[in-house]
Amino acid sequence: MMKAMKRFLFLLSCSGMLLSGTDLQGVRSVYVMPMSHAMDQFLANRLAGEHVFQVVSDPKLADAVLTDRIGEALNSSLEEISPAPKPPAPESKSGEKEQPRQNKLEIPAPTSTFGGGKGTFFLVDAKLRSVLWSTFAAPGGSDASHLDRTASDIVSRLTRDLKKK
Repeated sequence: MMKAMKRFLFLLSCSGMLLSGTDLQGVRSVYVMPMSHAMDQFLANRLAGEHVFQVVSDPKLADAVLTDRIGEALNSSLEEISPAPKPPAPESKSGEKEQPRQNKLEIPAPTSTFGGGKGTFFLVDAKLRSVLWSTFAAPGGSDASHLDRTASDIVSRLTRDLKKK
């Protein structure tokens, strides 16, 4: 019984890895979100130059976004780019659609502990809002040569991980 359960959990975890690999493999176009020290420009240059992904300037055309922060700010940006579909309004007994009730009390969004992390980069599915890939690259400095070297390291890791799947 215990062996069967362990096998099941192992197979489940393997299938999860395959699913996440499929998601990463499905990315063709990327929008690079603005980042501090113009890191977005260095990353876009490397991604396009090494033909890893097509870099798009219109986020609505992107399969995924590359960002250095996740949390409420990213969710708000993604909602502006690609709003989540609204559920249909329920019908009343008379067959007319009821209007959804508005909350009178605005609850402030929780402050995220994510975001602003220096050196962490995320590839996020633009539609599903799930993190497909991430890495940490310690910032070596803010001059152009350090930023370009860091962008090169990040794109090399991404390319290596794409080839693994």
